[in-house]
Amino acid sequence: MSRFPENFVWGVASSAYQIEGAAAADGRSPSVWDTASTRDGFVSDHHSGASACDSYNRVDEDADLIAGLGVNASRFSLSWSRILPEGLGKINHAGLDYYDRVVDALLARGVEPWVTLFHWDYPHVLYELGGWMNEDSPQWFAEYTRVVADRLGDRVKHWMTLNEPQCFVGLGHSIGEHAPGLKLPRRDVLVVLHRSLLAHGLSVQALRANADDHKIGWAPVGVTAYPDTESPEDIEAARRFMFERCPPGDAWSFSNSLYADPVIFGRYPNSSYGPVVAELPAHPASDLETINQPIDFYGVNIYQGTRVRADDDGNPEIVPPPAGQPRTMMDWPVTPEALYWGPRLLAERYKLPVYITENGCATTDWVSLDGAVRDPARIDYVDRHLRQLARAVDDGVDVRGYFHWSILDNFEWAYGYTKRFGLVHVDFDTGQRTPKDSYNWYRMLISSHQSVGS
Repeated sequence: MSRFPENFVWGVASSAYQIEGAAAADGRSPSVWDTASTRDGFVSDHHSGASACDSYNRVDEDADLIAGLGVNASRFSLSWSRILPEGLGKINHAGLDYYDRVVDALLARGVEPWVTLFHWDYPHVLYELGGWMNEDSPQWFAEYTRVVADRLGDRVKHWMTLNEPQCFVGLGHSIGEHAPGLKLPRRDVLVVLHRSLLAHGLSVQALRANADDHKIGWAPVGVTAYPDTESPEDIEAARRFMFERCPPGDAWSFSNSLYADPVIFGRYPNSSYGPVVAELPAHPASDLETINQPIDFYGVNIYQGTRVRADDDGNPEIVPPPAGQPRTMMDWPVTPEALYWGPRLLAERYKLPVYITENGCATTDWVSLDGAVRDPARIDYVDRHLRQLARAVDDGVDVRGYFHWSILDNFEWAYGYTKRFGLVHVDFDTGQRTPKDSYNWYRMLISSHQSVGS
């Protein structure tokens, strides 16, 4: 594998609802995931994040595991309803005390905290007031950001506003597979999209007002395409597939341009992008000025890609996968090329440094009779993807970091505890942590790239 730059950011990632547990402890109020999980059949095996990995009570233990990898960054999210149990207004200082402990534990071990403000766990009390459909929702998010920045901004210098808005907008409000589990008409879902982008812009403003040394970005997901061949025609087809064509059917909400163009360029795509553009809510020009706040980096979560070629007319068409293509336990195809072409095409379009804010895979992991957890498929998956990412760096793509998803096996949303993404195995009955073979492999990989010489 080619060497990454000496200042490359090596990290791991997690999110509040997926690892913290302690869902009713110390003043925290329910999020939409707490309430959605009580619905019959919403989450596999009637699971919920009520206990998750019990990270709320294992701050030092988990910080030791993170630091033991030799990473220089840990990406984690905050629970809005742990900090503001009423969604806004009265501050729950016990909640902020917890995040003080997390931040301080990481810093004490030489690990930089990278904070995500919203990773899908919207306060239920605000959902009852209309949630993202309420015109005041962007201001609610801005207030939450100010509270967090006032408390943590002296130590946290890297921030992400929204994680995968495509998921909480599309899966949460259109398809109904994620909380809050709604199946709204597309026009209403586009209102949710627009207000979440406004929330992003106001949040960036609040962070900038707190301190001028904050590094701010976001972590969308979207559609990643890679060309069938490296002919100019196929490369152009992949680019058009990612940015000039709205994904069809229910997948429209996984657009790149519909979310990122307003954030980076201050405009939505034009009508040639697809009929979805005509359904966007009417909005004043000032909305786009608010959304279009300067950000310092483009975070992106990439797990898979779509192989694309140019047809006879030069238009993008999907290349059918070969029979027996490797797939993860999420039934996602293993396509390492996505970690070359995704960052390259995003950097070319948006002219920002790129961080891979999530990448990893679910495999069949369990503790063997000898106490080890062997996960060779995960090692191979990450190795293949990082080789492609290294190729991107070698080719001059401004990729500055990689965060593995995830440090711990955790609550995997609608799949409950049936999918394991962690470098560390978690026994969800006892809380026992067992580093997997992939943990040791990732540690050695990071060490080899941080040491002198090749």
